[in-house]
Amino acid sequence: MEYDSPKILFCGDQAVSIEFGDSIDPRINRKVLDLFDRLRARPVPGIKDLIPSYRSLLIQYEPLILSTEKLETSLRQLLPGLGEMISPSGRIVTIPVHYGGSFGPDLSEVAEYHGMTPSEVIALHSAVTYQVYMIGFTPGFPFLGGLDPRLHTPRKKTPREKVPAGSVGLADQQTGIYSLDSPGGWRLIGRTPVKLFDLSREEALFLRAGDRVLFQPITEKEFDDY
Repeated sequence: MEYDSPKILFCGDQAVSIEFGDSIDPRINRKVLDLFDRLRARPVPGIKDLIPSYRSLLIQYEPLILSTEKLETSLRQLLPGLGEMISPSGRIVTIPVHYGGSFGPDLSEVAEYHGMTPSEVIALHSAVTYQVYMIGFTPGFPFLGGLDPRLHTPRKKTPREKVPAGSVGLADQQTGIYSLDSPGGWRLIGRTPVKLFDLSREEALFLRAGDRVLFQPITEKEFDDY
């Protein structure tokens, strides 16, 4: 549900959460990202960090520089008209994926669950432009919205102890990419050779909230040659 007006909730004396709703909804997330963009374009002295999520924006600030009263006043000046743009901001990023086999060990299971062939699952999954709602779980892990309802798939009942970095998975109405080797319960249908988190790069995170993602199927050889 989308709130009639944003809720400003102070989280202790160094952070505030601006909440726009209580569900996964592209309209709600568009408002989150719009406020995120506005604060980056017009920095408020004293704000230390901005952390967008599905439905809210967490703002960390320095109380010795920025009072709660001044912060709230600054925020309320930015709230009118949020989310009125036609499409979300951000880059369009193409991510190559090799589907199935050892890289996507759950692909056949997902196909059987939906009464499809693996090729049909691949076609549906790679036909959509996804929106990066938020980055979380591990550094660089993108939660992607826009998954075709025909591919909505429950998580595994027993999570894997280790999921390889780059694995592309499904969980309920979301798809995402594991940025690091980690435990996880998403259904794995493929893997990308792209490093989503790399401290050797100037910008360690490959994707940002607000980006849009296209998956491009590639062969195993193309994966190895990447």
